[in-house]
Amino acid sequence: MPDSTPEAVPGTEILSLAQDFPPIAGPEWDRAVRADLKGADYDKKLVWRTDEGLAVRPYYRREDLAGLEGQTQAAPGEFPFVRGSGKSWQAADGASFSETAIRADQWHDGGAHAVQELAWALAAGVERVAERPAGQSVDDAARSIEFVFAVGSAYFVEIAKLRAARLLWARAVEAFQPASPAACLMRLSVRTGRLNKSIFDPYSNLLRATTEALSAVIGGCDRLEVEAFGFGAHLAENVHHVLREEAHMGEVADPAGGSYYIEALTDALAQAGWKLFQQIEAAGGYRAAVESGALSKALAETRAGREKAVSSRRRTLVGVNNYPDLNEKTSDMTPAASENAAPRLAAPFEKIRQRTARHAAAAGRYPKLLLLTRGDVKMRGARANFMLNFFGCAGFDIEQSSDYAATDADLIALCSSDAEYLELAREVCPAAKVPVIVAGNPKDQMEALKQAGVAGFVHVQSDAVQTLTDWQNRLGMKE
Repeated sequence: MPDSTPEAVPGTEILSLAQDFPPIAGPEWDRAVRADLKGADYDKKLVWRTDEGLAVRPYYRREDLAGLEGQTQAAPGEFPFVRGSGKSWQAADGASFSETAIRADQWHDGGAHAVQELAWALAAGVERVAERPAGQSVDDAARSIEFVFAVGSAYFVEIAKLRAARLLWARAVEAFQPASPAACLMRLSVRTGRLNKSIFDPYSNLLRATTEALSAVIGGCDRLEVEAFGFGAHLAENVHHVLREEAHMGEVADPAGGSYYIEALTDALAQAGWKLFQQIEAAGGYRAAVESGALSKALAETRAGREKAVSSRRRTLVGVNNYPDLNEKTSDMTPAASENAAPRLAAPFEKIRQRTARHAAAAGRYPKLLLLTRGDVKMRGARANFMLNFFGCAGFDIEQSSDYAATDADLIALCSSDAEYLELAREVCPAAKVPVIVAGNPKDQMEALKQAGVAGFVHVQSDAVQTLTDWQNRLGMKE
């Protein structure tokens, strides 16, 4: 009898993923990665160090979650609540935050990193439960506390931060032996951060706020406030609608649950946060840290590091210290004043651009930088683009040409290769009536270039705030 089994139609064959893609052991992956690196340092090339000092590897596997079963296997709404309450978040506004809330958001805006926010909030909460009024139960004391966190642009870190916050609070309240495990659930309100916002390029602020709101929702906030910063309040409100009604983010409990990366990052933040919390407790607790100045000192140190990273452009704020909108010369926005508001990271660049605008209003024109491009095509293009971004952040008009004879620029930047700079400088500097600078750091020729008349050098190691302020001074711009 002939076989009656129909032939499979091409493209409809049943696939066997287990057969076609057999499991690969971790060491094999590691060997393959190191082979592709061809001797390059694994850690320097592939391991990312967060602001908290945590090492983030290029990939994570199931075995990286060994020992975290208490974190990963609990259902949403169950102790230790790392996976949230199991309920959807609600829209909030700042006026609805409790007056007695623990405001970790203010530390965030002051420049604190995630581990500091976690440890300080935990220490403040523990101290409040420990010092509860006589007759008040642990359960009532813990439930009465609202925590307010802010989220920034470090997308996955912020998701993990909120998950770690609930985990740490649950463990801390558990130590007080509440009557009900439900008392260990953190009341978690979240708002979008202010530290990374700018009065310029408002739609970059909108993009930041959108990803921050998504971090808050995926991280499991109970209430979320999306703050409008330079964009309309209706757009801030619409972020809520988009997340809930279009992305359906209110229908899934703990969408990050089971992600090897996020689960591992949650644990790493929780471990580091608990360690810092223990140090605070050993030194006398939260109040002692505040009164001694230890907390403010640590916050100032972290903030200084963030400011340096932005000023040196190691950390990019789009539209602020890199990729500026060259057509946006001024801003009418005045940020709302607050006695607790710390200066935003963009503030030094905003001050520089506003100074340029005031100079333009007085002089009748904006200062102009000529990008004089000659020689090696690749190098002149790369260096011209670098200088456009660098001085564009100060509000300069930018002109690009291979000829300088007819320019009305206030400053000329030579954009070429190191090997061609000396000859070019000897031609341009004697003829130019304005200062001439070099795009790059040709260390072997610096003295010769200075003797040829070069007035300065701008390169990737230049501090942008310092360099731009210096050139504003040298070009005679009033403060």
